[in-house]
Amino acid sequence: MSDPIVILTEEPLGADDRVNIERLVDGGDAPLVVLVPANTERHLLVDFLENLSMLDIAKAFRELTAHAPDPAEERAAADATLATSVSALEGLGGGVAGEVVDGGAVNGLVAKVKELGAAQAVVITRPHAVSDTFHTDWANRAQDKLGLPVLHLYAGSGFIGDS
Repeated sequence: MSDPIVILTEEPLGADDRVNIERLVDGGDAPLVVLVPANTERHLLVDFLENLSMLDIAKAFRELTAHAPDPAEERAAADATLATSVSALEGLGGGVAGEVVDGGAVNGLVAKVKELGAAQAVVITRPHAVSDTFHTDWANRAQDKLGLPVLHLYAGSGFIGDS
């Protein structure tokens, strides 16, 4: 059996993401492990700047005044994202498993890669203009900690992030 592939996502995976992972697996039997963070750890200022950079001014100011999310709601959303993502990847590789990770997305990815001895890690996110530009996105941070290449894909597309 091949080494596992660990996939960290902030978005529910869909048909386009399945095609990308299917190409990565390339008919092999590598087990897939999907991780979804219980809390995406977004930062108010970064989110504000990202929304402005995408010319979504109304959303930028709306999120500036939003209340802190409820942890129970975040956990329920993460569980739903995980269920959708595992379902989207069913039948690929040597099987699909998943879990919601606490304690930070990047730390969860790094810990799982080390625990499983995985040779590949994939991060699937929405484009984040500020963190992608300054290489502070999850893929770059994980790559720095792991010392191995981390593939950064944008959810729902075939675009590859710069990591």
